[in-house]
Amino acid sequence: MSGLSERFTRLVLRLGATGDGAPLAHALLAAWSGPGRAYHDLRHLADCLAQLDSAEASSATRDLVEAALWFHDAVYDPRAGDNEERSAAWAAEALPAIGIRLEVAGQIADLVRLTAGHAPVADRAAQLMCDIDLSILGRPVELFDSYDRRVRAEYAWVPDDAYRAGRARVLEGLMRRDPLFQTPEFRRRFEAQARLNLGRALAALGRPT
Repeated sequence: MSGLSERFTRLVLRLGATGDGAPLAHALLAAWSGPGRAYHDLRHLADCLAQLDSAEASSATRDLVEAALWFHDAVYDPRAGDNEERSAAWAAEALPAIGIRLEVAGQIADLVRLTAGHAPVADRAAQLMCDIDLSILGRPVELFDSYDRRVRAEYAWVPDDAYRAGRARVLEGLMRRDPLFQTPEFRRRFEAQARLNLGRALAALGRPT
């Protein structure tokens, strides 16, 4: 985790921080390590950062997206419906507290909010943010199936019938998107496999595709 902490402190310096970013890094890492996280944990954060590292983006865009990735599931309670808004609010408050300009913190918070619905957007940073968060959908079968099981584990308190119905609605909404990924490079890398994975998952839930 020390490597992640150092990565965050370097990031906030590039974003204009004048204060010490280490305490915020520790707080974020502790949040991502909280109980009950089977998928939305440090592995997901590290994977998102790795996807960003391999994406084409300007340094300014990359830094905004990276900061948003750090916050996007920092608040995560599967029983709540406002996780993205609470995560965005944390970014909007915590980043100015270490000297990052309000305008920049606001841009980062807005990127966090996009992950509530991953709606189509025109801005490059916003498109990249959404595509990175959804990229798990287009991974090889074994990785997608592991993701699917880990999401179910986070909702272990939901009865099976209710979970299956709710999960099917989510996956059907993703399947209806055309295209699913907004950037050409993520579409090229993940779109076809994502549709195969979603189709398999829906079939397992008893839903035609």
